[in-house]
Amino acid sequence: MWPDPDCRRRGSGPILTRMNPPVPLSAIRIFEAAARRRSFKAAAGELNLSPSAVSHAIRKMEAMLGVTLFERAGPGITPTPAGEALCDHVGRAFAELNRGFDLVANRGPQLLRLHCAPSFAAQWLAPRLARFLSAHPGFEVRLAAGMDYARFITDEFDADIVYGPPRGEGLVRMPLGLETVTPLCDPARAAAIREPADLRAQTLIQSDNKQVRWPHWFERNALAAPPAAAIRFDRSFLALAAAADGLGVALESTRLAEREVAAGRLVAPLAGRARDIAYVGHHFVCPADARRRAPLRVFARWLAGELAIDLSPDLA
Repeated sequence: MWPDPDCRRRGSGPILTRMNPPVPLSAIRIFEAAARRRSFKAAAGELNLSPSAVSHAIRKMEAMLGVTLFERAGPGITPTPAGEALCDHVGRAFAELNRGFDLVANRGPQLLRLHCAPSFAAQWLAPRLARFLSAHPGFEVRLAAGMDYARFITDEFDADIVYGPPRGEGLVRMPLGLETVTPLCDPARAAAIREPADLRAQTLIQSDNKQVRWPHWFERNALAAPPAAAIRFDRSFLALAAAADGLGVALESTRLAEREVAAGRLVAPLAGRARDIAYVGHHFVCPADARRRAPLRVFARWLAGELAIDLSPDLA
């Protein structure tokens, strides 16, 4: 039973008000489609209505609100400032509705929309997706890779695997464990590298977006770093490919390089003879409300198992 509509106080607490939109929800849906498509005709086609029905609904809505929502110029329409403002709020409201339905519905494939740091996606995650999907045949994964963090406010992604410290408020965060950063090169070049000082005579490959770079490694091993790396890339997977092709020595995560190391294309020439750097490079993050989605929780458990790390209690 709804509380009293006049929000009068009873006892020590206020009575909440039931809020109704000033126009029917069906009219709001028509307005949203027209504003998004910038066309009454296109909105009519999307909603299986006639263009005249759409135009009539918009005129009635404008009369109820006492404001003009669209400027009409020939066959096209343009939202007025009031229409743009309303469209922004209505669009977010429908996005929240869709997200709510998605949380409780169990129809069709279980979809996970995932964003990921490029090198982690290419070197570690993509090669394992077949195994994940084989173990969960009812799931669908849409993976996008980029250096920018996912903007969860647009409801485009459910989760992100980020490189570096997570950003944003209200996020569930799961560190993806320690990664070991060490010099890596092809086997032929490795034969000439027997101690850390030998790297000063080698072509060094720098990943510009890495948190751990050559100056850090040389300092860790009590050596002065060379003036600058000879070859520079903005992605770890490019640095690893260059090192495997014999261009030089890359300072990279053994996690990202595990396929090349397993295949013998890359080796760690100073394993056991130098001080490597271990750090938490990647985090799994998602909005607090998205963690309730079954595909996200299943994926988080699988990810923790693959990396042999503890699952975040917030994702259990």
